[in-house]
Amino acid sequence: MHPVVDEVTARITERSSAGRADYLARIRAAAGRGPARGRLGCANLAHGFAAAEGPEKEGLRRGGKPNLAIVTSYNDMLSAHQPYVDYPPILKEAVIRAGGIAQVAGGVPAMCDGITQGRDGMQLSLFSRDVIAMSTAIALSHDMFDGAMMLGVCDKIVPGLLIGALSFGHLPTVFVPAGPMASGLPNGEKAKVRQLHAEGKVGREELLEAEAASYHSAGTCTFYGTANSNQLLMEVLGLHLPGSSFVNPGTPLREELTRAAAARAVSISTPGGETTPIGEIVDEKAIVNACVALLASGGSTNHTMHLVAIARAAGIALTWDDLADLSRVVPLVARIYPNGSADVNHFHAAGGIGFLVRTLLDAGLLHENVRTVAGAGLRRYTAEPRVRDGELVWEDGPSDSLDTDVLRPATDPFAADGGLKVLHGPLGTGVIKVSAVKPEHRVVTAPAVVFDDQADFLTAFQDGRLAGRDLVAVIRHQGPAANGMPELHKLTPALGVLQDRGQRVALVTDGRMSGASGKVPAAIHVTPEASLGGPLSRLRDGDLVTVDAERGVLDVADPEALHRREPVDAAATSADWTGTGRELFAAFRATVGPADRGASVFPSYDAAPLSTQPTAEAGHVR
Repeated sequence: MHPVVDEVTARITERSSAGRADYLARIRAAAGRGPARGRLGCANLAHGFAAAEGPEKEGLRRGGKPNLAIVTSYNDMLSAHQPYVDYPPILKEAVIRAGGIAQVAGGVPAMCDGITQGRDGMQLSLFSRDVIAMSTAIALSHDMFDGAMMLGVCDKIVPGLLIGALSFGHLPTVFVPAGPMASGLPNGEKAKVRQLHAEGKVGREELLEAEAASYHSAGTCTFYGTANSNQLLMEVLGLHLPGSSFVNPGTPLREELTRAAAARAVSISTPGGETTPIGEIVDEKAIVNACVALLASGGSTNHTMHLVAIARAAGIALTWDDLADLSRVVPLVARIYPNGSADVNHFHAAGGIGFLVRTLLDAGLLHENVRTVAGAGLRRYTAEPRVRDGELVWEDGPSDSLDTDVLRPATDPFAADGGLKVLHGPLGTGVIKVSAVKPEHRVVTAPAVVFDDQADFLTAFQDGRLAGRDLVAVIRHQGPAANGMPELHKLTPALGVLQDRGQRVALVTDGRMSGASGKVPAAIHVTPEASLGGPLSRLRDGDLVTVDAERGVLDVADPEALHRREPVDAAATSADWTGTGRELFAAFRATVGPADRGASVFPSYDAAPLSTQPTAEAGHVR
């Protein structure tokens, strides 16, 4: 193992020892009691199989076969989730053929960040992850199951499903992907049209045409944002079948992989003989593997929160500094939009996850000795699935990249580090993704221009008030306790225009910028957040701010003057939170933890100290 990867793994293990031990004791006790439906009362059990038919009803009644829960995020509005409409019958048939029974145990909400960008609904996006986790727990709470299959793809859905599944960590669980849509209008071309629209050079009809040509069919969006980062991470965590993440919907291989996932879920259930509980798979080494893969592929910054929350659900204390230390030694081996011109289909064709796992294993950057749903050892994930003569087989994946403009070996990377930095300084702690930022833009010192809402920034841009000068745009009161920490991706075209005009620009925010963060340096997820009295609440227009992605610094020229000021309490009032369902999430805003603790409303099982960040009531400074 690379010594830094080894050291980070060791310190996470030591830091997590008490919390992980408690978690494992809990799930092992649950597993030791055997399938819970065997202890159900007759009325309880009769309710559980009342709607079943024929052999399935008899199997549930007698208890001789493994029963698998299907938890689905299907809806037909989200392109990535629309393919799941056909999955339950396919999965049920495959499970029966493998000697088990399957029931759709429940559904979870699945919202689209792409639809809600810049809208009030985006304030529910991050919180939806924890709602999904709770919905998953409700689905599994019937105690009818020997294992589970999770159907989810997009931004908050997969982390939520995984957090919920880890609360039932004694159950073997397989995640079943749906795959990306075929390539449409290249993402770079779409981004150019967006920027032209921001400059007023093309109209809405041209913009809509470009967007529709890019997002054009069923399947995941093809850029490498949070959704596709989810898929890569589930595979490297060992929760997908090898090579299954980026196979397009509606293909024979996709259907065979779906059937194989169901059969494998039967095999790893306790009655199946290869018991592999999900809580045992997601251990310290697996979490480090996920971090390394995220960094090596230039994945979504949202996972600086999601991975922390996932780890804590398994009793593991992961920190941003762990990610930063790994980033210093993990090379960037993939260029996928927005970090390059290729989309995930090109990445998959170039060798995809199988080659990425191979080169990182060979470089000593991934732990090979882990458990997976496919069996022991991560080396299994260097294989590629194929349909040969009507049968699904796994063959050796490529040992060389098939397109070195998209995917390279760790010995000849695009960059020596993973492109994710943690910034510290008198303005707080934040993260910055620099894999798509040119070196000449990675250090910016300029006067702050402070806004309390992204709409105010966009109005200032459209009015020309930001033209012709260097600036650090500060968008504050966008943290979890303020308004649910919405993504601020609509800022990207305007910031890109200013940078292309020759202005030195950067963004600092306690909000999110999404997995589509691009060429403008953006210090995001800054904590403590402004609405809880964090330093950003004391910034004023004209303060000289430095965003230094090279040294990992988030600085202000006169920190003493900043400290003496009273914070500006510009958090939304209760009236501002009414509508689009936002009033239903007041309890979340009042109890959510800070970004570096996963921005979660859940207690964690790890033994790390509680955050010292101030608390808030209704989002106001206390």
